[in-house]
Amino acid sequence: MDDERKTCRIRHETARRRTLTVAEKVQLTPAYLSIRFTCADFGDFSSASPDDHIKLFMPGAPAGGGKPPMRDYTPRLFDEASGTFVIDFALHEDPGPATAWAIAAKPGDTVEIGGPRGSVVISDAFAAYWLIGDESALPAIQRRLEEWPDKQIHVLAAVSGAEEELALQLGANHRVQWVHRPAHEAASSTGLLAALEASFRADSETFVWIAAEAGVTKDLREAVLATGHPLSQIKASGYWTWGQADTTAKFE
Repeated sequence: MDDERKTCRIRHETARRRTLTVAEKVQLTPAYLSIRFTCADFGDFSSASPDDHIKLFMPGAPAGGGKPPMRDYTPRLFDEASGTFVIDFALHEDPGPATAWAIAAKPGDTVEIGGPRGSVVISDAFAAYWLIGDESALPAIQRRLEEWPDKQIHVLAAVSGAEEELALQLGANHRVQWVHRPAHEAASSTGLLAALEASFRADSETFVWIAAEAGVTKDLREAVLATGHPLSQIKASGYWTWGQADTTAKFE
C-alpha cells in the first residue's frame, strides 16, 4: 500500500514552445477571467497533474531591451482533438504583465507557452483529499475535482467575497468551504487557518495539497503538521509571494 501512495515526479523531455491564439474570453467572476485559446500544435504536449505549470511568454520586448517577461500558469483545460487550450487569470488592481495582457487580449491575438517541464503526480490511493488555496490555486483545484469526480475531496478556498466564488463542478463526495477576506489581505493566513483548525483532523488516509501566497502556504503547512499529520502526505507550494514579481516557493 505504501508504494501505491508514493508521489511520483515525471520529467517531460518535450516541453517546447507552442503558439496559442485567443478564441474567447469569459468573465467568470468580477476578478476571474478565463481565456479559451486554439492551438494547432498540441503534438507531444503533456500535463500529467492538475497543478502543472506552463510558462506564458508575453509578446513584445520590454522597454530598454532584454527578454520579454514570462509568468507561470496552470493549464486549466486542454483538448488535442478540438485544439482547445484554456488558461484562467486571477485579476488584480495593480496587474502584472501577464494579467494586463489577458485583460487587453482580443480574439486573434497570439501568445507563446512553454512546458510543462515536469509533473508531480499525487497518488489516487488515499481515501480522502484536502485541497487548500487562494485564487491562484483555483485552476488546479478545478482540474483535480473534474479528474477525480468520485473521490472524497474537501476544498478550502480563500477569495475576496461571495461574488468571487466559482461555480465548481462537484461530485457527490466533494465539499467546498469558502473563506472570504479582502484582496489586500491575500497575504494573511488568518481566515484559512481558522477554518482549517476548526475542521481538519490528522488522518493517515488523507492527503493534503496546499497552494497560495508563500507566507500563507507556510503557515497552513505548519498548522497541518501540528495536528500530527504525516509530512509525506502533504504537498505545499507558494504560487506567488506578496510584493515580489514572478516568485514562487516550494516546501518539501
